[in-house]
Amino acid sequence: MLAARLKLGALLCATLVLGTCAHPPSLLQEVRQLGELRVITRNGPNAYYVDGDGPSGPEYELLKGFADELGVRLRLIVVENAAQVLPALINGQGHLAAAGLTINRDSEQLVDFGPVYQQVTEHLVYRDGRRRPRDLRQLRGKRLEVPSGTSYVKTLVRAQARVPELVWTENPHADQNELLHRVASGSLDYTVVKSSAFAVYRSYIPEIRVAFNLAEGESVAWAFPQRADSSLRQAAEHYFARIRASGELDRIMDAYYGHVARPNYVGTRHFLQDVRSRLPAYRQQFKAAAAEFGIDWRLLAAIGYQESRWDPEAVSPTGVRGLMMLTEQTAATFGVEDRTDAAQSIRGGARYLAHILSRIPKDVVEPDRTAFALATYNMGFGHLLDARRLTRDAGGNWNLWVHVRPTVKKLADPDFAAQSRHGFARGGETVWFVDNVQAYFNVLAFMTRDEVPLPGWMQQRAPAPIQADAGRNPAKAAGDEAT
Repeated sequence: MLAARLKLGALLCATLVLGTCAHPPSLLQEVRQLGELRVITRNGPNAYYVDGDGPSGPEYELLKGFADELGVRLRLIVVENAAQVLPALINGQGHLAAAGLTINRDSEQLVDFGPVYQQVTEHLVYRDGRRRPRDLRQLRGKRLEVPSGTSYVKTLVRAQARVPELVWTENPHADQNELLHRVASGSLDYTVVKSSAFAVYRSYIPEIRVAFNLAEGESVAWAFPQRADSSLRQAAEHYFARIRASGELDRIMDAYYGHVARPNYVGTRHFLQDVRSRLPAYRQQFKAAAAEFGIDWRLLAAIGYQESRWDPEAVSPTGVRGLMMLTEQTAATFGVEDRTDAAQSIRGGARYLAHILSRIPKDVVEPDRTAFALATYNMGFGHLLDARRLTRDAGGNWNLWVHVRPTVKKLADPDFAAQSRHGFARGGETVWFVDNVQAYFNVLAFMTRDEVPLPGWMQQRAPAPIQADAGRNPAKAAGDEAT
């Protein structure tokens, strides 16, 4: 029996592709042998989430590019919160961790960090409309609170050496999101937040403002297990050097932090100019595609305008392209071979919209049906299901957009999104998208009402056309704040 076991052990050693029993495979070899890169991350605006374009987020884009470069699949292991990321890596659950991690002395004792790819600043934050403090001495007698166990505490300790009268509270129960909401409501005077997080939180907590910076130049990087082998970290260094030189790194950072939840609304005056100058080239294509799939061509045209201003060569910061701004995956699914071909893009967009409408429950009637379809077009069907369910659970009518709309916006709140199955979504962006498309559709519908009757629901409600205000958001024109 012993001889048989020794023979089997020798056979296993001899057949190992990546090394020998005396020389185990490197971490990079292990990744390639498995055929997948396992990464610890978290759901949130600064890391990974799913929207209408599929998997998204700054860390996701960076990781997908790295996995592609290695020639392996990307497998994400999503933990509940940031505090679980490094322990999961240390316990061997992944090959690396990527979750907007900042380098500090404590964590450097536990893991190895890769190349720095982002610098962030720590902001002191206050509520808009209140007196802005100019330095730490002006915080005397005010309430400053930060989450306990964060880098903010160490920053404040260093600042106290210069300003001995500085005092603050470390809250072991509140996270960043809760403290920012308290500042916005006025129940707390100040808190501290990283610049990368502020860029996202500001999109759905519009009352917060930056007073001044407390700390400059914190470094963000991926984390790797501490082991003698540094092969995977070295591969990441080569990867980041390449995308930094090519400009791809700057593109990804700008896509997620330079254009956070700020869709463009073109005022009616400019829209009417484009209707005269740009729409004629594509009008018949919109009509043909809409007729084929049984939808209103004016709605399809309104989506195309919101997406690209009827530009077939348009490219977004996140890589979607064409007149209807389709992703590669959506284009392939709905028969579009060339996304920059206007006719193909319009037909693909029409087919996609018809597919979405077929999935909306039949007990949802117009105009809510179209609003739900537009929201899905922008953020994905899973997030719409989440928003409807959470609306119903809160006592609202999950078939009415006016009830579901606030819930969609709240999906941009990571704490609120944690209650949902599909997690974080850029809900503020989705609400803007729906508002804008509906506004453009209203204008087109009234302009063409002699050619094509107004929809029945529009005739019943007889809404007034939106006013020609080039800089005004249609949501604000309706008396509702858009974020």
